[in-house]
Amino acid sequence: MIKVRKAVLGDVEQIFELVNHYAKEGLMLPRTKDSLILNLQSISVAEEDGEILGLASLAILGHDLAEVRSLAVKDSAKGRGIGKMLVQRIIEETELIGIPKLISLTYQVAFFEKCGFEIISKTEMPQKVWTDCVHCPKFPSCDEIAMAIQTA
Repeated sequence: MIKVRKAVLGDVEQIFELVNHYAKEGLMLPRTKDSLILNLQSISVAEEDGEILGLASLAILGHDLAEVRSLAVKDSAKGRGIGKMLVQRIIEETELIGIPKLISLTYQVAFFEKCGFEIISKTEMPQKVWTDCVHCPKFPSCDEIAMAIQTA
C-alpha cells in the first residue's frame, strides 16, 4: 500500500537519485544531497515497502504564493496515481498554511489540469521569477508552462 508522508533523513539517498535522474533528462533542476537535507521539512514522499516511488516539495514564495517543486514519480510506478496523491498533499499543506495561490512550472500541463490547475502568465508570479528563475540556466527563455490553483 502506498503511503504519502513527510520525508525523513533516511529518504535522502533515494530522493537524490530520483530527482537527479530527471535532472539528467532536463526535466527538473538537479539538487545536491545537502540541499535536500536543508529542505527536508518541505518534501513529501510516496513510499511503498520502504521504496520511495515519488516526491514533491512545497516552496513558500511569499504571503500569497507557494509552489509545487520537484514533483517526480519513478518510471516503474507511473500510472498508479502517485503524482496526483503528492500534488493533493501539497495543495492540502498550502491550504493549511493559509496561502491562497499554489503554482507550478511544468511540462505536464494535462496532468496539472486534472489536479485543478489552470495555465497562467508568468507575469502573475513575480516572486517566483525574481527569486528563483533569474538563477536558472533556462532564464529568460524558459519553456515551462506556468499553472496555478487557488487554495484558500
